[in-house]
Amino acid sequence: MGQRRILAIMISPEQRLFAPGTGAPPPELTGRDAQQAVLSRCVADLVGGSAPPHDVVLLGPRGNGKTTLLNWLKTACADAPSVEVLPLTPRDVPAHPALINALLPRRGLAKLLPRKVGIASVGSAEWSAAGNSWRHLSKELAARCRRKPLVVLLDEAHTLDLAIGSALLNASQQVRAEAPFLLVLAGTPGLPTHLNAMDASFWGRLGEGLLGVGRLTDAAARAALVKPLKRHGVAIDEDALDAVIENSQHYPYFIQLWGDALWQEHLANRNARLTTAEIAAVRDAVATRVADYYEGRYQELASDGLLAAAAAVAPLFQGSVDATATNQDIDSALLSIGIEDAVDRFTACAELSRLSYVWCPPNQLPPLVWSAGIPSLTTYVLERVPESTVPNRA
Repeated sequence: MGQRRILAIMISPEQRLFAPGTGAPPPELTGRDAQQAVLSRCVADLVGGSAPPHDVVLLGPRGNGKTTLLNWLKTACADAPSVEVLPLTPRDVPAHPALINALLPRRGLAKLLPRKVGIASVGSAEWSAAGNSWRHLSKELAARCRRKPLVVLLDEAHTLDLAIGSALLNASQQVRAEAPFLLVLAGTPGLPTHLNAMDASFWGRLGEGLLGVGRLTDAAARAALVKPLKRHGVAIDEDALDAVIENSQHYPYFIQLWGDALWQEHLANRNARLTTAEIAAVRDAVATRVADYYEGRYQELASDGLLAAAAAVAPLFQGSVDATATNQDIDSALLSIGIEDAVDRFTACAELSRLSYVWCPPNQLPPLVWSAGIPSLTTYVLERVPESTVPNRA
């Protein structure tokens, strides 16, 4: 490649059309109409001066676009200037003072604590000793929301400190009864277990507010790749598109990996039509990034002592984007490797779900159906795990 072409690629403002793994929004948000409709209704309630009837929990395996939906909601609220948005992560609110200062930045903790209690050293015990401070927090937060509706977006909520989460959920329930306020939590499939450990059992009565965010449909996966390319004058042959979609398994992160590789190939050669030749040219680069991702997930399973359980359930899902399993299927697979205690099998399944290896989408009618976070990851685990790791494995 000539120096001039390299320079043209380096300075191209279009270079970052797809940005997998950066947290940036995809160039085309597809397949999330149901989730966007619920969130839009919540914003409409706030604009109208009332609180939505529930908090919202976005639940799904990593890499499926929960953060993207939070960013979409933030942008939607920006189009409704009467609504204020506060994006947070658990790192922003590690203790009570940080939570108070985030929710009440102009008033803060000093207004809520007796003067004899030092702010710098306040912890859970001191906070409890301050009397009815959480009640005062709800009152002050409601006053803020009456002046301007507030949306709190909390990403990675499955890592939230239990005491902080309990305070936030209870405050949300109290404030929504008085003022336009919305709390949106996003987390991995282990989030419900984490929320259940908080002293706020009412969180489970969300109704339509509990939103699953899983892999895309076939049509949505295709649109996520085709539409951004088309806007920039680049077409993709149908057989080439079929190969990409089959390889991606409708997993949004993998679709973005393919989109990024194909876009860079376009920038290098200025080919207005992508064919199977371009797919072949970038396949190894994509495969390397996917393998690195799989290995990281594999090591995560290994460090948590879950390789045997992961390999046991892998045959239920491997190789098919449509494969599902019932509770009984998973229980039988775990029993087959010598996990005889039912509680231990339940725990193993819950841990696999916590790590997004498998998950049970919400709002199902019994019998519940489980899916793989990424079916091809189950294949990788089955091929990679030593036979000695799995009892009774042939």
